Amino acid sequence: MASVLIALGGNVGDVRATFAKAIAHICGMAQAALIARSSDYATPPWGDEEQAPFINACIEIETGLDPHALLFVLQKVEQKFGRTRDKERRWGPRTVDLDMIAYDDVSLQKPDLTLPHPRLFERAFVLVPLAEIAPDRVISGIPVRDGLASVSTQGIERLPDTG
Repeated sequence: MASVLIALGGNVGDVRATFAKAIAHICGMAQAALIARSSDYATPPWGDEEQAPFINACIEIETGLDPHALLFVLQKVEQKFGRTRDKERRWGPRTVDLDMIAYDDVSLQKPDLTLPHPRLFERAFVLVPLAEIAPDRVISGIPVRDGLASVSTQGIERLPDTG
């Protein structure tokens, strides 16, 4: 079984409800166990800043699927919740975005998948929830908490639990 870190984001519709359903679908389709789930965080848009704020979270799962099979599952879950990657603008609004951040200690560079995620340590909106569930996880030789310490977290707010 592999330990996989996945980032969730979205800013269209009831994102928090979508996250709950998407996580259930990921675990079911990937025959995965949910090991940890971060809080949800309101975050300013990144890249394309002319849009609504995002909500971001991270999960850790254990799965027997290989990275490409898991990527297929993540893309199917995105589609189920209305995401059409080929018709959206880069860094634009979306119902749900699922990014594989790390898969065990696998290092992979393929046209469709790079592991660990190449821009992880530039993105506070991923590092904040990730540090909540895996602060000591070392990715690309850097502990998550150290990566978080090197970026600005301005504008990121932890949301209250949904009960």
